[in-house]
Amino acid sequence: MIFVDTNYFVRFLLHDNNQQYLTAKILFTEAAQRKIQLTTSLVVFFEVVWVLRSSYEKDKQALVDSLYKVLKLDFELEERNAVIESLNIFQEVNLSLEDCYNIVFSRRVGIKEFRTFDIKLGKEFKKIVGKKKS
Repeated sequence: MIFVDTNYFVRFLLHDNNQQYLTAKILFTEAAQRKIQLTTSLVVFFEVVWVLRSSYEKDKQALVDSLYKVLKLDFELEERNAVIESLNIFQEVNLSLEDCYNIVFSRRVGIKEFRTFDIKLGKEFKKIVGKKKS
């Protein structure tokens, strides 16, 4: 099992450094061919989001498209289904992907009450999951 860090995903998506892009592409191709097994963490996934948003100023649709492309790659990711669910919500509402993930996480573990000072987040939680207290 090989752990894949943030920069491999970013170089693969952006293709802005040809040598690193090709190295990442070979790695992902070998995984797709079942020659090797890859894994990464939820933290890495959210780092990819942060890098694409902050350093490369990707707009929401470009960010969503890139993240779906990452999720199509062959690697293990705990919470993959929760990430996909979060990304689906992210496309529909005006919240950060992190906030969407927190809504999905809360729903999956049976949370019925969500405490936040973020009014917009609280309203979306209430719509998607249930009651909210300020």
